[in-house]
Amino acid sequence: MIDAFFRDADSALYLADSLKLLKNFPAESVDVIFADPPYFLSNGGRTCKGGKAAPVDKGDWDKAATPDAKHAFNRRWLKLCRKILKPNGTIWVSGTLHNIYSVGMAVEQAGFKIMNNITWQKTNPPPNLSCRYFTHSTETLLWAKKDAKAKHYFNYALMKELNGGKQMKDVWTGALTPQREKTFGKHPTQKPLYLLERILSASTQEGDLVLDPFCGSGTTGVACKILGRKFIGIDNDAAFIALAKERLIHAREQKL
Repeated sequence: MIDAFFRDADSALYLADSLKLLKNFPAESVDVIFADPPYFLSNGGRTCKGGKAAPVDKGDWDKAATPDAKHAFNRRWLKLCRKILKPNGTIWVSGTLHNIYSVGMAVEQAGFKIMNNITWQKTNPPPNLSCRYFTHSTETLLWAKKDAKAKHYFNYALMKELNGGKQMKDVWTGALTPQREKTFGKHPTQKPLYLLERILSASTQEGDLVLDPFCGSGTTGVACKILGRKFIGIDNDAAFIALAKERLIHAREQKL
């Protein structure tokens, strides 16, 4: 194992390639994994930011790959994640139409059992500039357990309470990441904190170890700090891992 970029009592960040680092993790050592892998949607197109046209490219890590290369990548990292997940652990993977169908197939090929297909509906998505197809306003969250016989944890009572006493459905509605969560910097695919708080509240217990192999700006880690979970984050971009460090330190100080 390489040295951690940042470590405190209940969290660690690694500046590394997940496909290399995960090979060194002990088998069956992580309770829950949340992964927001590259969507491979950066293809030279245009999107809308702040009411103006802007390139859709997120970075070299998100450059569009061939279907075969994309699927091979998804199969590799999911196989590694399954090995380090505890027998009753679960994994969450987010994506858009650009990668989620490959991810879904790769999840099943790795041996996981998909339990839910959550649709996250954004209340304020950027408009479609071409006006040639429908506005993209949703992302998908796949929730899967290690295998069909695994006895996974689900805080059904809390989810029902949060939903006004009714069973929570698989369509979640909310806004994109607010500006206040970008105080220390921005990440092009940063998830809002409320989304990760719900995910972790539903599928983890206090003290559980959560892994994010593509941690970006560290939102998963911030949610872990708030909820009392342990956290390991990995990213291969020095600027993003530094941003995640600042956010974790701030979340820790806010809780003291």
